[in-house]
Amino acid sequence: MWLFGSHLLLFSSVMHIATLDRFSPFHSFLSLGLTSNLIALVVLAKAYQRTRSRSRSFFLTFLGGLVTTDFMGLLVTGTIVLTYYLTGFDWRQLDPRCHFCNFFGMSMVFYGLCPLLLGAAMAIERFVGINRPFARSASMPGSRAVSMVLVVWTFAGGLALLPLAGVGSYHLQPPGSWCFININSRGSDRVFSLLFSAVGLASIAVSLVLNTVSVGTLVRVCCGQDRGQRRRDYEVEMMVQLLLIMVIATLCWCPLLACLTLSTFPPPPPTQTYILGSATTDHPVDPDFVLFYLRLATCNQILDPWIYIMCQESRVRSLSLHPQLGGAVTWS
Repeated sequence: MWLFGSHLLLFSSVMHIATLDRFSPFHSFLSLGLTSNLIALVVLAKAYQRTRSRSRSFFLTFLGGLVTTDFMGLLVTGTIVLTYYLTGFDWRQLDPRCHFCNFFGMSMVFYGLCPLLLGAAMAIERFVGINRPFARSASMPGSRAVSMVLVVWTFAGGLALLPLAGVGSYHLQPPGSWCFININSRGSDRVFSLLFSAVGLASIAVSLVLNTVSVGTLVRVCCGQDRGQRRRDYEVEMMVQLLLIMVIATLCWCPLLACLTLSTFPPPPPTQTYILGSATTDHPVDPDFVLFYLRLATCNQILDPWIYIMCQESRVRSLSLHPQLGGAVTWS
């Protein structure tokens, strides 16, 4: 009896250590993301209070919406995953009607699409501000940026609610710690997967095209004959931040979006994919790859805030070394 108790205690200790081994990296990952976004929010709030430019206030409003979305996304989804690692709860016993899983899946879709859509909205705003500055100044009130952020949130939220209306579904994903779109090539699940990936890829494409045009316009203005009359310091700074946001979003999200797109097409008839030890043709994607791509996409929420923090720190140092630039800059 004593020997059985010792073995049971040893087994419990091993399982506890294994849980801590999985918990510790995720805890560090989550803490870094939340702390980074909180610092970025403070930096953006101070920058917004100091700005006197309408174009820069628009841009900072979009950045504030993006950082808020990243922070809440990490907080909501990270808390659930953290609880799973700490308690090891069984989703099927805890949530037999899948309400909790649906909420997690909706959160993943909402907080996943919002940064991509906001990046596209920022690219549109900068494109108009750089290529049509007078039209933008005359037609856009100061509250327009807030309205655009709310529209993006509403659109992403409506898309995330589609499975509740029968378009697609959310399923528990291996290793059992998260819920996401049911990835297969049949019925409404296929439609929803395609819709999610199409919106994400279209947002990245819009950002790529418009940012490329805006950079070309800035280069022509800064290198043209009127470079001494039209200082574009802040426009260049905003474009650098926007380009970094676009590059990071592209690298982090494209693998998952491409994976979802390819998974909607049925595999060839002779091919069978083995998932978790059973043959199936309903889920043509290895769940390990999906989990890896998801973690890569989550890195976007951690890397984004450091763009604003580093750029703001660089600008503050530049102004401290050359204080005469602070009064020499004019904005469109």
